Order: sequence, then structure tokens, then C-alpha cells
Amino acid sequence: MKNWILVLLVAVCAYYFMRDTAEIKNVHNPGTAIVAFGDSLTAGYGAPKGSAYPDFLAQLLGREVVNLGLSGETAEQAPARLPEVLAQNPYMVLIEFGGNDYMRNMRMEDAVAAVGQIVDAVQQAGAIAVVVDIGGPGMGHYTRAYKQLAQEKQAVFVPGILKGIFNKKKYKADMVHPNAAGYKIVAERVHKAIKPYVK
Repeated sequence: MKNWILVLLVAVCAYYFMRDTAEIKNVHNPGTAIVAFGDSLTAGYGAPKGSAYPDFLAQLLGREVVNLGLSGETAEQAPARLPEVLAQNPYMVLIEFGGNDYMRNMRMEDAVAAVGQIVDAVQQAGAIAVVVDIGGPGMGHYTRAYKQLAQEKQAVFVPGILKGIFNKKKYKADMVHPNAAGYKIVAERVHKAIKPYVK
């Protein structure tokens, strides 16, 4: 009787695992690199070299994370760099944009459309797309739009990487950017979301 219960539990766990991973496109793909594609929050602006969130994420994963962050870049500008991203033979691409669009009072719809274009290109290349939401003050509409986008396109969603960081001086390098301690927290949040999908 106990053996049957054990088998049943294993079967149920396997079902839920397969169901959850099946909701994300390209979970099993031959790509090799994990690529962090974003703006200054990905580049690690405000922290010493080696202290960007992709650096801390690499430590958590035990493997390299290619950092293609570019300070000042908007979501609308980002698709122009897609050839560089796809040239890495990515297994997974972490897409973090929108902060500069928001601060420059650009249309959110255009930023979300650009992120959607990036997600499409990454998925068409066979990689897993991860939509990384900033979650800064006043950006709740971005969070909702990115979450919906990720669901519709079967991408991984990372909510609010700056939540609880943005208003705490001990985690900030300036008015906008985290310091090394802040980026470490960002990395932990990204790691928690992507861990089930990293091979």
C-alpha cells in the first residue's frame, strides 16, 4: 500500500513539473549561453567592476553569465543589438528594459512592444526568453504589462527586481542605481525565477 502511495506522489509531482515547464517555450534547447541583455541595471552602473547582478548570478548558478548591459539604452533602441545577443548561442536571455523609457516619459506601449519583439527573436532562435521587470516607483503599469506579455508569449517572468531596494540608501549607489549589495539582491531574485529552467 505504501509503495502505491509513493508511486502516486512521484507521478503527481512529475505531472506538475512537466505542466509548469511546458508553459515556457524552449525549455529543452541546445543553446549554451545565459545572456543578460539590458540597460544600466544589467551593466552594473554604480557598483565596482565584477559587482553587476549578472556577476552575482553567475556565482549562484556556478556558470558564466554573459553581460550585454548598456547604460542609457531604451527598450526601443535595444532590438538593434539583437544580432550580438543571438551570436552568443543563447540557452536563455534575460531581458531587462524600460527604466530609461519611463524616465524619459516615452510611451510605455512602445517599450512593451519592443520587449515583445526581443522576446519573439529570442524564442525564434530557440532560446528561453526571460522578461525582467524593474518594479521601480511609479512603474506598476510596466509590471502589469510585462507580466501579461510573458504569459502570452510563454516566457519566464521576474517581478520587481528593485522592490524594497529603490527606497533604501544602504542598497543604493545613487538616486536610481543599486550598489553591490543591491545588485546581489537583484541576482537572488532573478536566480529564484530562472532556477527551475536552467540546465
